[in-house]
Amino acid sequence: MRWPRWLPVDPFIAALLGTVVLATLLPARGSAADVGRVAATLAVALLFFLHGARITPRAAFAGARHWRLHLVVLFATYALFPLIGLAAAPLRPDVLTPELYQGLLFLCAVPSTVQTSIAFTAIAGGNVPAAVFSASFSNLAGVVLTPLLATALLHDTGAARMSAGAVGTVVLQILVPFALGQLSRPLTARWIERHRTLTSRVDRGSILLVVYTAFSAGVVAGVWDEVSPARLGVLVAVVCVLLALVLGLTYAAGRLLRFDRADRATILFCGSKKSLATGLPMAAVMVSPQLLGLLVLPLMLYHQIQLVVCAWLARRWGARQA
Repeated sequence: MRWPRWLPVDPFIAALLGTVVLATLLPARGSAADVGRVAATLAVALLFFLHGARITPRAAFAGARHWRLHLVVLFATYALFPLIGLAAAPLRPDVLTPELYQGLLFLCAVPSTVQTSIAFTAIAGGNVPAAVFSASFSNLAGVVLTPLLATALLHDTGAARMSAGAVGTVVLQILVPFALGQLSRPLTARWIERHRTLTSRVDRGSILLVVYTAFSAGVVAGVWDEVSPARLGVLVAVVCVLLALVLGLTYAAGRLLRFDRADRATILFCGSKKSLATGLPMAAVMVSPQLLGLLVLPLMLYHQIQLVVCAWLARRWGARQA
């Protein structure tokens, strides 16, 4: 069955929401929760192995000469977002609960998306080789930068701490599988290219497993008692404002720095994205299961909203070019 095109929700987001509902109604408990955590750990390692095997260094570095553009995108991803997140501190605790504010900060530390950044840049008539490099390098850098940045941002809240044990966990579950994936490319790249549908399902299935175990632990710990429908609506509004600010500032930066139209499109669509596929597994590695459900909620909302808004923007940019 094909997903109805008239539905505004991405099918993967619908699956995520369904997984959250399932975890809320039938959370894993006891030995089942232990099995789920082990399976989620293995799924995260497999996910980052596939990320490493999928990223093509040669194709990505074809756009490396646009260093000014890449610096702007990196600044937006790893500096502008965190600065906005820190500036939102007065929203705590009256507007956002401390846990949801932690989730907002974690969202600000996550790398850019790869596939959608490149796709929207292409639809808008942007600089696609530069988008390939920026999006790929954002994820490569994020393997190291996101855990460090998230630890720094969440240090005062205590949600994530880069202790010696946490460093070892990040290395074993993220860096080592990613490096092995890169090293395996001579053997695995062609197979992965031929079986994109299968690897995509493995990617998404891994994320759904992490979401189920995370929200199961949260339900058992009683975290949903802290999020009312009104509070959820406020969080959606805050996430929309965050996206609007980043889109406006990246667009303004492109014009002020006198980039041409194609490069401005690349900055806009690469600098405003945040990757659920990378961010959620990283959160699962860094944060205790009891805190994980609420921590990733802002990222899940931002991911869906950015898809809808940026798809509309990309089509408008592309129509103007035509």
